[in-house]
Amino acid sequence: MNVFVKSISVCLFTFCLFSNAHAILPIEKLDSYKGAKAYLVQTKALPMVDIEVSIDAGDRHDPAGKSGLADMVAGLMNYGVKSEKGVLTEAQIADEIADLGANIGLSVSGERAILRIRSLSRKDLRDRAVQLAAAMLSAPTYDSKIVEREKQRTITSLLEAETKPEFVLERRFKKSVYGNYPLADSPTVKSVAAVSVNDLVQFHKQFYRGDRMIVSIVGDIDRAQAEEIVKALLKQIPASGQPIAKLPELERSPVEPLAQREIQIPFDSQQAHIAMGMTAVARNNPDYFPLLVGNYVLGGGGFVSRLMAEVREKRGLAYSVFSYFIPGKENGIFQAGLQTKSDQAALALEVMSSTTAQFIADGPTPSELVAAKANLVNGYPLRIDNNRKLLDNVSSIAWNDLPLDTMDVWTKQVEAVTLEQVNAAFKKYLAMDRMKIVVLGAKNK
Repeated sequence: MNVFVKSISVCLFTFCLFSNAHAILPIEKLDSYKGAKAYLVQTKALPMVDIEVSIDAGDRHDPAGKSGLADMVAGLMNYGVKSEKGVLTEAQIADEIADLGANIGLSVSGERAILRIRSLSRKDLRDRAVQLAAAMLSAPTYDSKIVEREKQRTITSLLEAETKPEFVLERRFKKSVYGNYPLADSPTVKSVAAVSVNDLVQFHKQFYRGDRMIVSIVGDIDRAQAEEIVKALLKQIPASGQPIAKLPELERSPVEPLAQREIQIPFDSQQAHIAMGMTAVARNNPDYFPLLVGNYVLGGGGFVSRLMAEVREKRGLAYSVFSYFIPGKENGIFQAGLQTKSDQAALALEVMSSTTAQFIADGPTPSELVAAKANLVNGYPLRIDNNRKLLDNVSSIAWNDLPLDTMDVWTKQVEAVTLEQVNAAFKKYLAMDRMKIVVLGAKNK
């Protein structure tokens, strides 16, 4: 194949991906079941179906002194379940998943627990995968011997992780930024050891119920089949339960300058690891897009970003430097960071800080704004070019209560961002004298 023909083929393939993505963008809202919301995107490109159940049962709901409980509740759901076939062991569950050629995974973030299923859309295989996932959701056994075994594994992993500077830095940064909000807490050896079987059972009973769930489905099925899946998944799930205590409000970064902004952490490391940030915006905030576009210029655009130019290209202080906004459903944070030689930490931090401060004060240039918007818009097809990425988008839209046409209008919202909006948003939400800074491993000044 000559170069010209190969180029045409690549262009046609990219066009087809983009066209197919847009052809399947409409999100259908399904009938609510057991109090759970449900959404579907139909795509016939592959004989596959991807399903996600999001549960409002994330780390922020861990009780005091038992950080890690939410992770263990979800993580142990595939280590033994009560099903229509009787009790299934972890080995039987693994064999069933392998026999189906499916994937069933569980994960937990600060806000939510997530169960994901990937299966062929053929009804017999799909139904078996859904039935198994339904048993995980509704009837995990939490066998005491397995719980103790997994607690010890978790403790061993934590002890190993505590020798890694990236792990220690991220924990201390979270604690610094989130303060007294539950997301500040992370699992420790002590908190994991304190978790009992009864804690797992009670947490599952309290949080795993229909009115705290959202089901998102992408794949080769129609609306009627999707609603059957939702009902099968949630058949044994209670619709509601006892009232759950409201989480405390996140303490926003104060208007006044912070008296203690920087935390120095001694660490035996050749490199200094630096994180800087503060609380920011939720995903549904109207200023999300100005901040997204502006941050592409500041530190989100890789080699074309201001931070990369100042820290790496001009001074060679770090191999990589970044900044990003992490928006959630109810709150978010801004974070910038790098790692450098210990004896260069002070200079690297000063350059990262001054570059960020200048951007907050002056914003991007007109040409930087145009380039940032073009890169984001042109890269958009890669955000939705397969079922898993589509599911990520549908899930985010549903979780964050965004309009169902969000994927359709995403590029228009990026293109509509103005210099004035970027400048106003960065000044409104960021201020250098309120940034929290954690420096790990640097030599004392």
